[in-house]
Amino acid sequence: MIFRKNVPAVYNIKTYGFSKKEMLAIVKFKESEGSFEKFMGFMQSEEGLSEKKKFAHPEKTIASVTPDKSDVMFKVFVYDEAGMINFVSCKNEIVKPIYDECIEVSMLYDCTTVNM
Repeated sequence: MIFRKNVPAVYNIKTYGFSKKEMLAIVKFKESEGSFEKFMGFMQSEEGLSEKKKFAHPEKTIASVTPDKSDVMFKVFVYDEAGMINFVSCKNEIVKPIYDECIEVSMLYDCTTVNM
């Protein structure tokens, strides 16, 4: 690995592609009206994207939603696992208000490759 001096580690990870990890985040929405739309609106906003860029590659994220819009699943390509955990567990101060308003439960899983 090559790390340049005086450059934050996150920059090196983003630039050179080190320590990529795939994680699966699942969120269940509160039954209040508009929770799905409000949450997804935030996640696609400049504020939401800038927070996700701190620990993951938003442009590579794959999302899937249930037909009744009660749950969403995200496959996320992560370079800072601790940042991803803070984001999904609602410890991130930027996302806390939207999580408190819209999310009932959130879960996070490691994705591992299965050799066949």
